[in-house]
Amino acid sequence: MTEVKLTTDGIRYIALFESLTRAVARDCVVDDENERIIFVVKKGDMGLAIGKNGNSINRVKKSIGKHIEIVEYSEMVDEFIANALQPVSVKKVQVVSKDEKKFAYVEVMSKDRGIAIGKNGRNIQKAKVLAQRHYGLDDVIIQ
Repeated sequence: MTEVKLTTDGIRYIALFESLTRAVARDCVVDDENERIIFVVKKGDMGLAIGKNGNSINRVKKSIGKHIEIVEYSEMVDEFIANALQPVSVKKVQVVSKDEKKFAYVEVMSKDRGIAIGKNGRNIQKAKVLAQRHYGLDDVIIQ
């Protein structure tokens, strides 16, 4: 596990997110390139973060004015990567070390490959950034 460093904006967004949803955020990634903010919430807090009929997450979206994505944290790297790629059903995640680098090979159903990668690679990029920040992985590869 690596130490996650938050930016000043990230800290402000987490404070706002937690006050509006009552969910505990472990991390916040401001992705200006894709005009979104990704929150990593404590395991079990996904329901609080979304809220009934999506009310909590919609309040956060309205306050911040950007698209919001939520990923549930897990102590296990394979489960965390699977959570980051939701709603894709992940068959298997295998973490491999090669030449002092760590890679995660993610096996998904062939019909879900496009969703796992996402438009312009948005979804796989989210998984890569979060896996790097939380587990020090160098790359996430969809198979």
